[in-house]
Amino acid sequence: MYFSLNDWEELSKQVLNKLIEWQRKIAYCLDNECNEYEFHILLDLLNTNDAELFEICIDTLRSYPIEEGKKIVLKHPQITERINQMLTTTANLPAKTVLRDFISKIHSN
Repeated sequence: MYFSLNDWEELSKQVLNKLIEWQRKIAYCLDNECNEYEFHILLDLLNTNDAELFEICIDTLRSYPIEEGKKIVLKHPQITERINQMLTTTANLPAKTVLRDFISKIHSN
């Protein structure tokens, strides 16, 4: 079953009002279609204080066609700044791998 445009718009409006655990679950699920709505929902979810949700969003964004999202992500330097900060403070090796891979894809030509 596919979401209608109304479904995507409603999800976009409501996602930030949901509990963190719910947001984490939706972030895991949003890489199937790689559509514009999913991408913007993930960008919205990046504005979180929850490190796990942030990492999940970055991990999911790695599966997106990078050229489409690269310009948008680079227009938001706070995303790469936060990733670089997390790289220096986290001891979690899998998270570091995800973050490094994302940064590498964003800065590739």
